Amino acid sequence: MKTQINGTDILELGFPEGKIIGIALKINSKRHGLKRDEMITNFKNVLEAPENYIDDAIFSKLAIALIEKVNEKPEDFIALNQNPNAYASYGAEHIEDGARKQMEVAMQLPVTVAGALMPDAHQGYGLPIGGVLATKNAIIPYGVGVDIGCRMALSVYDIAEDFYFENEAKFKKELIANSIFGAGHGFHGQYKSDHAVLENDAFNMTPFVKNLKDKAWSQLGSSGGGNHFVEFGIMEFAKDDAVLNIPKGKYVALLTHSGSRGMGATIAGHYTKMAKDVCKLPEVAKNLAYLDMNSQLGQEYWMAMNLAGDYASACHEIIHNKMERALGATILAKVENHHNFAWKEIWNGEEVIVHRKGATPAGKGVMGIIPGSMTAPGFLVRGKGEENAINSASHGAGRQMSRTQAIKNITKNEMKSILQHHGVTLIGAGLDEAPMAYKDINQVMEAQQDLVDVVAKFTPKLVRMADDGSRED
Repeated sequence: MKTQINGTDILELGFPEGKIIGIALKINSKRHGLKRDEMITNFKNVLEAPENYIDDAIFSKLAIALIEKVNEKPEDFIALNQNPNAYASYGAEHIEDGARKQMEVAMQLPVTVAGALMPDAHQGYGLPIGGVLATKNAIIPYGVGVDIGCRMALSVYDIAEDFYFENEAKFKKELIANSIFGAGHGFHGQYKSDHAVLENDAFNMTPFVKNLKDKAWSQLGSSGGGNHFVEFGIMEFAKDDAVLNIPKGKYVALLTHSGSRGMGATIAGHYTKMAKDVCKLPEVAKNLAYLDMNSQLGQEYWMAMNLAGDYASACHEIIHNKMERALGATILAKVENHHNFAWKEIWNGEEVIVHRKGATPAGKGVMGIIPGSMTAPGFLVRGKGEENAINSASHGAGRQMSRTQAIKNITKNEMKSILQHHGVTLIGAGLDEAPMAYKDINQVMEAQQDLVDVVAKFTPKLVRMADDGSRED
């Protein structure tokens, strides 16, 4: 079996984002009798000296595309700022070069005011995951991300820790009965949920958004693929918390992570394409195409983004309400925060658009949840309002292996062993979500002590994720 080369592998070699990646992947798909290492070596050589491969039977098209890119006329594009402001970085020694390079490009946009990189940062498309970017009167669809309004939601119950271990079978039954996962999956007929979000006037703003309503209704109250989860665990308050009015102790809690499902992904794709049509940036910054907030497109995207965020919140609300009824429990506290979103905020005395792509709002006193992995603790936090971080913190541990790398390097036995060691029951999930694929959450939290205070620690015990390896649709 051939070990595949994917787009991330090509990017890591230093190839520019865009159509050149597609050309390289097409060449690789034929493989031409070359092993993976040989193909990687050839790609490196073509990148370093494309002129030597103009007449090559295999790599000529790639070489020509690279040469054409070098000779693109700068006047064809919106010029980047060659003397950008510095950005704040937390836990920089554990952040990969690809994420740093993407952040450096984002800082060069003419609309950029400030930026920050969170300690869980890793390479994405356009703005890195874990990137925070403040812009002047401009919104970047890929600065928000594909899964618009992806969020964490927490319910802390008046249920003691011992009750969970004495009744684990009941919790497992209710978790399976009241959650559904995977790209494309949803509810039908009498099983559909209702929610006020479906009456939001924003669904009628354009025919494009209106056509998303039926799918949104079907998927309402469901969770997506990838790293989305619904899990029970133990929330430990090491001391009384006066703000939440919760005494010191250990409580059963429900934690959920998912976003705006197919609706959000479709909105992201549609408006990213539109942004690229009207905002011509050099290839290196192509995925950071932005929309002027004074334009019709900018206002359309802003409304659609907020609708997707409200919809994502509704999905969590339905899951938590179902579980509350099923357990017959009283909720002591509810906390919800989102990432993959943009907010109008005041920074340095001026209104800016703050994009948090995989970053948690952490203004002074703002509550948030930062998960680890299925075997690592998560943390209930309270923001400190650090201006250098643009009032932000990490949204999790962050990946240290790509999905492809995790599947290739982690065995089922290794994953089973670590789950048993931590006393975690897992329903679904593939090797791409194995705990070892993520950074050390304690290291991440250590790097952001200036950004948040820890209020309580969450230890996962019963985790459900998509079992079909699906990504968001």
